[in-house]
This record gives sequence, C-alpha cells and structure tokens, in this order.
Amino acid sequence: MRHLLRLGFIAFTVLRFGLDELALSSFKHRWLRALARVVAIGRRLDAPRGERLRLALERLGPIFVKFGQVLSTRRDLLPLDVADELAKLQDRVPPFPASQAAALVEQAFGRPLLAVFASFEREPVASASIAQVHFAVLQDGREVAVKVLRPGMLVAIENDLILLRKLAAWVERGSLDGKRLKPREVVAEFDKYLHDELDLVREAANAAQLRRNMEGLRLVMVPEMIWDLCTPGVIVMERMKGVPISHVQRLRAAGVDIPKLARDGVTIFFTQVFRDGFFHADMHPGNIQVSLEPATFGRYISLDFGIIGTLTESDKDYLAQNFIAFFRRDYKRVAELHLESGWAPKGTRVDELEGAVRACCEPYFDRPLKEISLGQVLLRLFQTSRRFNVEIQPQLVLLQKTLLNIEGLGRQLDPELDLWSTAKPFLERWMNQQIGWRGLAERLRAEAPRYAKLLPELPRLLHDALQARVDERAASSAHEAHWAALVAEQRRTNRLLQGIVFAGLGFLLGLLAAQLWQQWRF
Repeated sequence: MRHLLRLGFIAFTVLRFGLDELALSSFKHRWLRALARVVAIGRRLDAPRGERLRLALERLGPIFVKFGQVLSTRRDLLPLDVADELAKLQDRVPPFPASQAAALVEQAFGRPLLAVFASFEREPVASASIAQVHFAVLQDGREVAVKVLRPGMLVAIENDLILLRKLAAWVERGSLDGKRLKPREVVAEFDKYLHDELDLVREAANAAQLRRNMEGLRLVMVPEMIWDLCTPGVIVMERMKGVPISHVQRLRAAGVDIPKLARDGVTIFFTQVFRDGFFHADMHPGNIQVSLEPATFGRYISLDFGIIGTLTESDKDYLAQNFIAFFRRDYKRVAELHLESGWAPKGTRVDELEGAVRACCEPYFDRPLKEISLGQVLLRLFQTSRRFNVEIQPQLVLLQKTLLNIEGLGRQLDPELDLWSTAKPFLERWMNQQIGWRGLAERLRAEAPRYAKLLPELPRLLHDALQARVDERAASSAHEAHWAALVAEQRRTNRLLQGIVFAGLGFLLGLLAAQLWQQWRF
C-alpha cells in the first residue's frame, strides 16, 4: 500500500506541476487527460516550464534530484531555459534548518559546537540532495568545510529504490529489450552507489585516494580530510577556494585559458579512468570549481566524492582498445572486441556488426564538439545494439554517465573542443605503456619485491615439490602393491568357494543317483 501511495504521489506531482505538457504531450489516452482535469485545481501552470520541472523533482526527492542533475549538463538535448533551471539542483537544493545541522554536528562529535570550532557559519554555503555544507574555522585557525548528511535520507531512498526494483522486474519480464538491458542489475548498481553516498566516511576515503592519485598530475586539487573529525554523518575537510566552473565569463575575465581548461578536463578524466581505474563519477558543474589563487591558478578543484567509479584491468584494456579502434576508424576491430568480450552473441557476423558501427560513428568524425551530439550517437548505437542483441554492461553505467557529464562540461567551456582528437594521443600513449616494453618493465618493477622474497626460497621450494612428488609416487606404488595383493587373495578365495560349491553339488548329485539306483534295483 505504501508503494502504491508513492506511485500515486509521483503521478499527482507530474500532473500538479503540469509536466504532462512537457513529457507526456505525445500521449493521447483519454484517461490521462481525464485524470489531469481531476487535479486541475492544484495545477501550477503559471510558472515557467523549467521552474515547474525543477520544483517537481525537488518535491519527488533525492533520486529524482540526482536525475535532474544529470539532465542539467545536456544543453544539446534540453532547451536552455530548462537546463538553466535544472542547474540549480546542483548546489541550490533547499537546505534543512541550520539549528538541525548544528545539532547533528554536536551529536556526531559528542561535544558542543564551539568546543570543536572557533566559528561555525550557520548559513549553508551549498545544499545538495544528499547533504549540505557549512564553512567553519577550527580551534587552530584552519579554515574547513563541514558536510552534514540530510536527516531521514535512508528511509526516503529505500522507498524509491523498492519502486525502481519492482519497475525493473516488470520491464525485464515484459520485453526482450528489458532482458538485454539488464534493468535489475542496473538498479542494483544505482542502489550501491546511492548507499555509498550515505556513508560520509566512505566519501572521505574516496577523496583521500583520489588526492593521492592526482598529486603528480598538477591539474586538479582535492581537499584534505580532517580524519579526527570524520563520522558517517558528518565530515570535515580542508576548505577549497575557487570559482564554479559554470561561471565561464568570470573565469575568462580573471585570465583563465578556457580552451586549455577544457582540454585539461579531458586529460583528468582519461587519467582517472585508464591509468588509475578510479574516477570521480559525479562530475556535474556543482562539484567542480577552478582555482584563482596565484600558486594554483587555473587548476580544477574537485568536490563531493560520494560516487566513485572503479574499473578492473580487463575493463580498462577492453575500453582503451575500443576507443583507439574508434579513433582509427577500425570498425572491424570494434566488432571483434564486442564478440571477444561476450557483449555480442556468438553467432553475430563480424562484417554486419562492423557495417552497423560504421554507420553510427563515421558521420561524427573530424567535427568540433559543438556539432556532435553524443546523445544522438548513443541513440544510434542503442538501435544498433538492439538489432544485434548486444548486452549492456551494468558495471559501466557510471562511466557512461560520467562521459555525458564530460561532454556537457566541454560544450560549456569550449564548443570548439574536439573530444576525440584530444583523447586519442593520451589513449595511444597509455596503450603503449601497457603493451610495449615500457609496460613490461613497469610490471616487472612492481613485482620485484615479491620476486626478491621468492628467489632465496626457490631451491627449498623446488626440493619440497620434488620430494612431495617422490613421496606421492611411493605412496601410489605401495597402494598399487597392496591393491594387487588384495586382488590375488580375493581370486584365491573365489576359487576355494567355487571348489566347495562344486563339491557340494557333486555330493548332492551322488546321493540322488544312489537313491535312484536303489529304487531301480527293488
């Protein structure tokens, strides 16, 4: 009943804010129009459409806010007025009361607020769907940011995830496309990452790992965590000072090289994905700033590490080979990789899949980013995958989402950016390092400590292995001899029993013959 009420609330919200005019305009069902008239009294049609969509998503809760955040980066797919309104979801979600935030901080640390901080700004500097952030100063004078988890988040998310699981099960049972797209596995991945966001200690650990990974790149800054003040519901980190990346005019006026900034963003993303297999997977503009400090001028500042994507070595190798094949327009290799990885059914003809991939991608090469819609490319690829029954890999959903974010950011910073030509040299260099002599040398160097430990033990290990083999063969020979003796004894016993049986039968036949002789005589 609770789930039915939630579904009813979603339908009511859609109709109340007039979203049927945006998303359901093509539906001609009479019952839908009739239902709209029933709730017409509460409909809010006076506000602009973008504002109505934003308010509806805020009303529906954190999962829908996350959806709106992703949509806000797709200015090539959305009208500008709608995209501008959805951008407010990134850091301007209505905050919860400051008194409640202060109480949560005191509860987390078990001390009064002023015993932890020299000062604490009651007004939040940012408010998102999962948590909100307050600036503060520690007793030692360090400026910090305090992130506080929204109360009641777990219950709200669990309720919506239950609905998503049921919907995914219905889709999977009801259509062939549903089975191919693995909706239940996709929802399970979404479930995992949402729950990760609800544990702020996990977020702090993600930030620490990303900070270590990015130290040598000198293109991006990650705040340092104050580990003594990190709990599952509240974390404290170094305060970062920067300008939101969406404020392009302000950055340009400050002297930031915008085209270089766009290229650096691509480099950061591909470094995190293909070098480290550990990437920031929530890269919407609300989570990215640019430093204007003299010592770090023009560097990215990453914030909010609740959603982090990871890739295995096989995932990275497969993806890199696919990207390089795309960049070289080697569509046959792309088709072969789909078959080798098991993404496409075994009976798929390579030449047919090659032709389909070529038709999807060839029109988009050698064109600036402003003329390329990755959404349209993905739509064409989806149609192709549908034709060839290619399975969607749930473990790559976050990577796909982040690629969409990167495209949105690149389009906003530099519409002339050629994403393909910017990424191609990096991927080719990475593949050479993995496959060539340099990659072999690096792997040998990484394994050197293990080899150094094993080499002195190698003679003893070899002797033990040989001795174990000798003992095994001796035991096997003894076992075989014992078994042969048992078989011989069994044969002798069988022969003795056979003799006894034949003797008994002969004795019985003799008695029978004697009786018959006596009867015949008399």
